[in-house]
Amino acid sequence: MKKIAYSLSVLMLFVSFVPSAIAKEEGPEPNKKELSPEDQARLDQLENRFLEIKAMDFSSMEKSERKEVRKELREINKESKGLGGGVYISTGAIIIILLLILIL
Repeated sequence: MKKIAYSLSVLMLFVSFVPSAIAKEEGPEPNKKELSPEDQARLDQLENRFLEIKAMDFSSMEKSERKEVRKELREINKESKGLGGGVYISTGAIIIILLLILIL
């Protein structure tokens, strides 16, 4: 009985703080940067190259060719993350998700 009460109290504690955290994230992000036209053009080039690679038939390629394509994809991924930012999950959100998974 104590274990259930403790679990429910912890759950209610986390549920009470989640709406306030979500409300803070809905506003405009002050850290979000606008891409310059050159960066946007480069990002479009990377996306087009990615789509070309995705449309390739890998079964007809040799092992060394596939390795080169994988290497190029990794470079495209690194460069696009540097240009476009990305989606990040905060440490607090990860902890809450893990606790909810453990509780449920």
